[in-house]
Amino acid sequence: MTTLRLSTQPRPLGKSGISVFPIAWGMWRLAGDDVAAARAKVEAALDAGITLLDTADIYGCDTPAGFGSAEALLGRVLADAPHLRDRMVLATKGGIRPGIPYNSGADYLAEAIDASLRRMQVDRVDLYQIHRRDFLTHPQEVAASLTRMVEAGKVRAIGVSNYAIHELDALQSFLDLPIVSTQPEFSALRPAPLYDGTLDQAMARGMAVLAWSPLSGGRLGEASHPAASLIAAQGDAYGVDIGAAALSWIMAHPAQPIPIVGSQSPARIARSIDAFKVEWTRAQWYAVLEASLGESLP
Repeated sequence: MTTLRLSTQPRPLGKSGISVFPIAWGMWRLAGDDVAAARAKVEAALDAGITLLDTADIYGCDTPAGFGSAEALLGRVLADAPHLRDRMVLATKGGIRPGIPYNSGADYLAEAIDASLRRMQVDRVDLYQIHRRDFLTHPQEVAASLTRMVEAGKVRAIGVSNYAIHELDALQSFLDLPIVSTQPEFSALRPAPLYDGTLDQAMARGMAVLAWSPLSGGRLGEASHPAASLIAAQGDAYGVDIGAAALSWIMAHPAQPIPIVGSQSPARIARSIDAFKVEWTRAQWYAVLEASLGESLP
């Protein structure tokens, strides 16, 4: 019986010329004042082989430290251990500001990238993503802003997050640079990218897919949903936990989505690579999808 097997080989980050490990680590919950603890998390990811580390300027806005604090904490880690920067592909995002809520205007983005660089204490990020679509900024203006970032040497490659396919098309039409990545919410309990064209567009354009909330905000870890029960059983069959099995389900798609692991436990970060142990038959993979949808496929 043919099974879907995962490879640990690095994957291209779209047409950026950058290669990354097939799993990423996200810092939306990186918080607090403990630099040593934050460094342990970063090192757990890097030591597991993970290279793409994803953050955003808004991360931390729901903590006492506030807007920009996740980037600032990472900056303190990098100041404490500068050699770690060379081991990572660093990604961040901008364009969301509480109370606005979205701004991708030229002046705002110019300030946002500079502020992110200052907080992280780096000269350049490898991937800069527009976090969400700003309906009040023309995509031509956004394209010009992103181009200036790259030309100034502040950004290596550009991507988008939470963009619909037509929104991405509109932005790309004003760019000479390729949009190298798209970042949708995608999990066994959030299969919308299978149907809304996101994964198809990524394959057609040669873009990387960075899947956020691959464990559906922790709901998959509870194994109470029928789809979660199937994933847990698959994990048991290969001796891994439900989290690793859930990552493997995403990664089996031919668009080769890169799940962004959000755990803040060094041990769980390290265990994420157990996803590569899990194999799926087509029938097993589709059974999870049918359980997620709550209906049989036609």
